[in-house]
Order: sequence, then C-alpha cells, then structure tokens
Amino acid sequence: MIIVMSRFAREDQIQAVVEKIRSAGLSEHVSRGTERTIIGAVGDERVFSPDAFELMPGVERAMRVVKDYRIVSRDVHPANSIVQVRGLAIGGESIQIIAGPSAVESQVQMDLLAARVRESGAKLLRGGVFKPRTSPYAFQGLGVEALEYLQQAARTQGLPMVSELLDVRLLDTYLEYDVDVIEIAARNMQNVELLREVGRINKPVILKRGPAATVSEWLMAAEYIAAGGNHNIIFCERGVRGFEPSSRNMLDLSAIPVMKQETHLPIIVDPSHAGGKAWMVPALAKASLAAGADGLLLEVHPDPANALCDGDQALTPTELDTLLVELRSLAGALGRSLA
Repeated sequence: MIIVMSRFAREDQIQAVVEKIRSAGLSEHVSRGTERTIIGAVGDERVFSPDAFELMPGVERAMRVVKDYRIVSRDVHPANSIVQVRGLAIGGESIQIIAGPSAVESQVQMDLLAARVRESGAKLLRGGVFKPRTSPYAFQGLGVEALEYLQQAARTQGLPMVSELLDVRLLDTYLEYDVDVIEIAARNMQNVELLREVGRINKPVILKRGPAATVSEWLMAAEYIAAGGNHNIIFCERGVRGFEPSSRNMLDLSAIPVMKQETHLPIIVDPSHAGGKAWMVPALAKASLAAGADGLLLEVHPDPANALCDGDQALTPTELDTLLVELRSLAGALGRSLA
C-alpha cells in the first residue's frame, strides 16, 4: 500500500503512520521528496483498507498496490481459463452460442425451440423460469414448472441448459433439476449472499454485469464466487445504463478487451438485452465477436409478437439460422470458430 502524506504533514504524523504499519507486522519504506513524503507499506497489505490511513492526520490519500480481486485476476493466473459445460469449452478457440427464450412458456414452446436451437448450431439452451420484471404486474415466469419444461427439452436434444437463479432459497431446486449453468443476472450482480452460495457448488456460473457497475465492481462480485471455491465463472456483458433512449442499454464493447486484460476467465455478451430490439442484435453480436467475446447469449422465440416477456428483442429461429451463418464467417476471419 502507498500512503501519500500532505505537503504540510508534520514529522510526528509521518511517524504515526509508520508505527501503524509496524503494528500490523509490516515494514515501511519512506521516501521524502521536496513537496511530499510517500510511505510504502511492505507486506500483506490486506490487513489494511485505504480508509485506515486516509482518516489519519497528515495523510492526503492511500491506495493499494495489488488488486482487491485476486483469484479471478490475470496477475495470479496468466493463461486463459476454460470453463467446461458438459464437454463444451467456453473460453477456448471456439465461440459458444447460448440461445433460447427470455421466459419458458410451455413444453410445446421449449420442445420446438430446443430442436431449432440445435439445428442452428447453437450448443446450449437457455430459458427463464423466474422473471424479475420491472413491473410487479408483468409476467413473472412459470417457476418450478418451467424448470421441468426446460429440462425435458434440453435433455431430449442433448443440450446443456442455462437458467437464471433469483433467490438463494431456490438453489437446491436448481441442483435437483441439474441446471448445467446458473445465471446470476444484472439485478443480482451484487447480491452477496447469492454469490456466496453459488460459490460453494461445482457448477458453471454466468455473472452478468449490473446496469451501473464498474468493471472493478463486476470483478469483485466474481471474487465472492471464486472465494467460495467455485472458479467456473463466465462473465457476461449485457450493456450498462446510458442516457440514449434509442436502445435498451448501452453495450460497452470496451469492457471486453479490458476484462481480457484483467481476468483469465471467459467473457460472453448478451446483445439481446443490450439493444432491446431484435433488429439490433446481429450488428451487436458481430461487434462483440470482433472485440474478443468468447460467446453470445441470444434470445430466441418462435413467435416474438406474442411472447410473454421481452418479445421485442427476440430473434425468430429463422433469424437465428441466418445470424449464425454470418457469425461463422466472421469467426473464421478472426482465427476462431463457432463451436
């Protein structure tokens, strides 16, 4: 940790900082300049927070040298990590496509979509069972019944299933239905108890970025999961809150290379929630792959006009087919492939 003293700091104030460092078993390195004295705390700086020094008389500011997130940091794991989902690699050379409806509506719907998702070349089936809607009067999902529909459709087509977990009390139910990938969506990115609980299981977790979360906060949320022992984490950029109303969210493409630099874990993109309109999805999907995304999370519905949830942003199965043909060409040009 680096502690910068005020230009007016007295010698006794500098010595008080030194003594605080020593009291924790660390050593100090004092550098006296013409205008500032800088003190370095040498050792495991996790015993202190910057506030512990910034509240002391004569201290201008304090800052950590190492990152707060350690397990998920590329500093401790330089090579890219690959998350395995029933034999499918997320984070490797191949780009994975996860597709399905925002909300599971019926067994017929899911059987149709699972077959079409597999035929298109996508390898994972998504489906929402509990829906956190802005309005309490909007469709909230079918609940556990939808898990049954999702499971039957996914297993029939040999597709791993992906679904969002809203409540820590439902985790055991998701495990009973053997959900292959648990999604922690944007509204729950900083739900600490939920993050801790999925950290204790050995299941891949998709962690979506919150609508107003910084990259650092997103990484720290993942650290909660990793600290529990579950390192099977997949980040998902889905857009942040902006000021422009023409799209649902503002897709932060710059977050993809930033995350690639900061973490060894894979990152995928949800262009459906970012744009909020189906016609935007192909362009955002292609831009995401060009920026280095390891996969895409796409909303698909057989009849978007009559969808019970987020129909505006859902592709039809035919549109999914067309998009994946284009993405295969783009992936090849990038030296990668669609799985």
